[in-house]
Amino acid sequence: MSDGKAFFEYSTDDVSGDKAALVQKILASVQTDDSLKPLMVSTAPVADEPLVQSFSRENDFDKYSEQQLLDYCTRLKDALVGRSENILNAAVIIGTLEVSKLFVSANRILDQNYTWVNGFLLVNYSENGRMVSAREGANSHMLVNVLGALPDKMDKLVHKAHMLASAKPIVPGEYDVITDPSITGLLAHEAFGHGVEMDMFVKDRALAKNCIGAPVASSICNMHDGAAATLSVASYFFDDDGVLAKDTQIIQDGILMRGISDLVSASELGTEPTGNGRRQDHTRKAYSRMTNTFFEPGKDKLEDMIASIQHGYMIFETNNGMEDPKNWQVQCVAEYGREIVDGVLTDNYVSPVVMSGYVPDVLRSISMISDNSEIEGSGHCGKGHKEWVRVSDGGPSLKLKVRLG
Repeated sequence: MSDGKAFFEYSTDDVSGDKAALVQKILASVQTDDSLKPLMVSTAPVADEPLVQSFSRENDFDKYSEQQLLDYCTRLKDALVGRSENILNAAVIIGTLEVSKLFVSANRILDQNYTWVNGFLLVNYSENGRMVSAREGANSHMLVNVLGALPDKMDKLVHKAHMLASAKPIVPGEYDVITDPSITGLLAHEAFGHGVEMDMFVKDRALAKNCIGAPVASSICNMHDGAAATLSVASYFFDDDGVLAKDTQIIQDGILMRGISDLVSASELGTEPTGNGRRQDHTRKAYSRMTNTFFEPGKDKLEDMIASIQHGYMIFETNNGMEDPKNWQVQCVAEYGREIVDGVLTDNYVSPVVMSGYVPDVLRSISMISDNSEIEGSGHCGKGHKEWVRVSDGGPSLKLKVRLG
């Protein structure tokens, strides 16, 4: 709600009883304390163009019962355990998400229904006196796609666990590095995800606010975010402010073009909302949040990128990451790396691998970008330590120079 001076929210899960009394109770809560006036900023009028529309995405959830999915997981788990005597334990997980939302304003009535599926293979593996964990996954809006993809990943998973059991620590230093799409996505998420959430601009907590229109990355870099930018777990039709989903180009040819915003921060900053207003649930306010954040593919072949490195590493699989938006420092943790020697990707594994640096230095060092691209949709992202929403990220492989440890 807005009284022309401030935004207000009222949350309830009880709509029983006298509706008129509930309305009066809500309106009575809409008050502006005079002590807050010095902190208020002038805002642009909130647009509420007329629109009545229903949105839905195809799914096949009604074709599978819970028992069928459980039986599938059990069979696949048994088959996975049978792949190696070194597997101590294994798990197969199928996670489904279905969202139905209704948005009503003075001029809008919108509803949407969409689904997503995440599938995982997990093993605990023991060899050489060492126990390691490894995973593989598949995701889609259709169950049939995930159920069909997971069995083909078992042999890769067991081989990876075998190699991780003999992986060595990396010698810290600055290296030529190639990221797999998962680590590319982690870099996009941490470097220019949180750092361009525009409620952080309002609070002067993000250095990116002062760099709009300036070069922040290599001129071959292009980065996007948006629920309409691709099809993944964070793809919806309208956000929790009733703004239709968009594809926002954050970086264009190395230039920081814009951030991502919810309705309130866009109003405070006098910009157009980008459809990134998201809330964890009905008891939480909507914040500027990432959706699908990724680099565009380039023109280079991955084999040429590997061949161009005399000594370095290709690093794989997101573990975790964090960013300091105020000072633009980033840290990304990869599950493992493989050493590159004289242009050849070897089976010399190192694990874990931490990539760190100053965001513009890391992104300006990008010299090659592969022509393939993958976007993964299995993650949750918090705003600080809370406010969890589903996100995806990814892109092509990047060649860059960065510190590993």
